Amino acid sequence: MSSNVGLSTPRGSGTSGYVQKNSAHLRPRDNVQPYPTKDTDITRHRQRQPDKEILEHERKREIEVKVFELRDKLEEEGVDEDEIDDQCDALRKKLDAEQTHSTKASTARGLKSHQVHDIAKAKIEESERLRKAFGISKDYEEGSHWRRQEERKMELERERANGEIGRDRD
Repeated sequence: MSSNVGLSTPRGSGTSGYVQKNSAHLRPRDNVQPYPTKDTDITRHRQRQPDKEILEHERKREIEVKVFELRDKLEEEGVDEDEIDDQCDALRKKLDAEQTHSTKASTARGLKSHQVHDIAKAKIEESERLRKAFGISKDYEEGSHWRRQEERKMELERERANGEIGRDRD
């Protein structure tokens, strides 16, 4: 063995004398705290924002899928190519107008798990509806009720302390 590693002689030890690294050993980390203690903005919940470009791309893709299905159907029927183009353009414009003018609220129920941006958009809309239903203001900060309650408690303690000091002088 080189560099004084392992057994000087494997004889009688029941091993071959081969030394290998313990890959299961976990080294302690430098930062032992699991959560930041001072910065509350890091721990505050932030809603995932959907990418508008991806949502727009998906919307256009849905339109093109329906247009392609119409084109395929018309080609199987043997319709003239110019007529197919006209009908496809008309359908594309109709579907585009319907989707841009429709303001229906989307729900995450019909969405697949890979449609992350659609789910995020539906979740934001749902949160907005709930906020309005419960009458919560837009600038509401989570936990602000407890802060106000603590401030009232401190104010009452100050008033009591001032009142007791005033009685001692009499």
